[in-house]
Amino acid sequence: MAISMRLSRGGSKKRPYYRIVVADARSPRDGKFIEKIGTYNPLLAKDSDERVKLDTDRAKHWLSVGAQPTDRVARFLDAAGLRERAARNNPNKAEPGEKAKERAEEKAEKLKAQQEAEAAANAPAEEATEETAEA
Repeated sequence: MAISMRLSRGGSKKRPYYRIVVADARSPRDGKFIEKIGTYNPLLAKDSDERVKLDTDRAKHWLSVGAQPTDRVARFLDAAGLRERAARNNPNKAEPGEKAKERAEEKAEKLKAQQEAEAAANAPAEEATEETAEA
């Protein structure tokens, strides 16, 4: 049986409240669980002590048995000093999509063509001023 440590949602609409539970990985998110080991209230301030409450002894036990925490629970365990969480890195996250790249290329081409047209329009005027200066 695969055991996971995850969040189970409670609370009303637009007012979430989560229980940190140990459950069979096959059971539904808000369904049957083995043990409740803590709570998480995202509506409280980030520096509040009441935001995350975790029974560290039971969490250690379940980690030793082989329970796999979800990403969010792994963050809580890392903050509590129970489990090291590897930092994630996605260098492509901020890169624009294909359509945005195409639009940027088209805009750059239009700007370049406009600058060339302006340069061509200004070039004969400069030549005329040079001829009058020589005479």
